Amino acid sequence: MANKKKEEDVKAFLGKGAEFTGKLIFNGTVRIDGKFSGEIYGGGTLVVGEGASLEADINVDVIVISGDVHGQIDVKERIEIHPPGRLEGNVRAPIFVIKEGGIFEGISRMDDGKSERE
Repeated sequence: MANKKKEEDVKAFLGKGAEFTGKLIFNGTVRIDGKFSGEIYGGGTLVVGEGASLEADINVDVIVISGDVHGQIDVKERIEIHPPGRLEGNVRAPIFVIKEGGIFEGISRMDDGKSERE
């Protein structure tokens, strides 16, 4: 039942074979399985599905990556890379999880964001 609830919470979906260039702003959960280029800002969770390709600067609460992501990533809560996910770029996040088989190339900065506010 928990998985069904998560699927119902998805606010937007970009499927395989679809391409989008521009700025995406959202609240809730968004899943991308196609190609996206631009900027993403979200108060919620971004799910990058297997086979997806993103060239984007991303600022979200949570991101779960199973596809290809290239860009600057700023995450407020958590980032997860699941196989065969690949992330190339710089990351700032308080929690950074790379599952066995996931790939990360870049620089990561792990902080809770408090140092900049004080």
